Amino acid sequence: MTGGVVTGSVVNRSVVIVGAGPTGACLALMLCRQGIPVSLVESNPKQGRPFRGEALMPSGLGALDQMGLLSLIDPIPHRELKGWRFVLNRRELFRVSEPLGPLPAQSCTLVSQEQLIDGMLEQAASTGNLGLIANRSASALKFDPERRINGIRLSDGSDLAAALVVACDGRQSRLRQLAQISLEGGDSQIDLLWFQLPCPEGNPLEGQFTTLVGEAGLMSLFESCTGSLQLGWVISPTEASPQRSQQQWLDLFASLCPPELAQWLGQQSSGLKRPRRLSVQVGQAERWWRPGLLLLGDAAHPMSPVRAQGINMALKDAWIASQELVPALLGAEHHLDQALACIEARRRPEISKLQALQAEEARRGKLLQGQGLLRCALSIGAPLVGPAIGRYWSQQQQPLRQGISEPNGAMMG
Repeated sequence: MTGGVVTGSVVNRSVVIVGAGPTGACLALMLCRQGIPVSLVESNPKQGRPFRGEALMPSGLGALDQMGLLSLIDPIPHRELKGWRFVLNRRELFRVSEPLGPLPAQSCTLVSQEQLIDGMLEQAASTGNLGLIANRSASALKFDPERRINGIRLSDGSDLAAALVVACDGRQSRLRQLAQISLEGGDSQIDLLWFQLPCPEGNPLEGQFTTLVGEAGLMSLFESCTGSLQLGWVISPTEASPQRSQQQWLDLFASLCPPELAQWLGQQSSGLKRPRRLSVQVGQAERWWRPGLLLLGDAAHPMSPVRAQGINMALKDAWIASQELVPALLGAEHHLDQALACIEARRRPEISKLQALQAEEARRGKLLQGQGLLRCALSIGAPLVGPAIGRYWSQQQQPLRQGISEPNGAMMG
């Protein structure tokens, strides 16, 4: 099987991508730039999603740079994170400034993911090789006589033929289910309730991503790239979503905060939006491909929200996939299925290692939440032990920021 699918005397080199999130949009752009026709299917591309991650780590920024897409950030809302702050029992344990590590290290940068995706789609459309199919979804996979996947059936009953179908349709991937590929992995240790609050200038966060742990619970909050306050409240996956009034939630948040932040939150008597629950799913598909089908992004490996790996791994998936797919689709000497296997082989090790690091980070947070004596000892001793803990924490964050090296020594992505 060479790069394209032969139908009569016509070689079909087109690709169908299902899902216009960061993985699908970015891969579509990279393929369209090389003259490969792409049909991008999205059930509702303009429907805002409440949990789009904003944090581009150096790994994600590096992937954008390698793809020549870093300039897409300039015209859209973005800001560099100033640092990280950890508070135990209402007392600051430590804070570290961005960028972590010696210069010229890059700072974590918050971006509008939706506008970044829009920029990618605009560039892809300008090539003349993109067909955006909105308000329709994939309802079935199509097979050739040899049981190779060669397209999809849309929800309106029409069919799309392709040399390759790429599933970028999220953690509940319909295409993964249709291909009878199971999702493997352990249960998540956390779910999140996600809140938004208007965040005027002069707020006491000072650009710090702030994590607070106390007897009442565990939460993180930060000022987003568009100026609103984003707040994640950690709950158990088996716990029902608590029903509290706006003021009860604000009082609960304030009970974990140092005095200046507690006072500021107490003054935000209106504007807190009702929380949305993010049911966290973590794992990896048992395999990332079948002949004619490739899984990428959350369809292949749903990530924990810890340290915002979702968008960064999505961009790296798209970059590596484009490196393997372009020669396989355009060249006569490359085999498409070999390219699919190579993509999985290159990406799976990094995903496995980062998911393990995310799980360990979540475990430490839950440990602190449940160990009152440990929290008390650390908060009392914060002036003495805090700086050393901060340095250790910074060192431990490097793989989640920079990515993991491929076996040949190159940085993945």
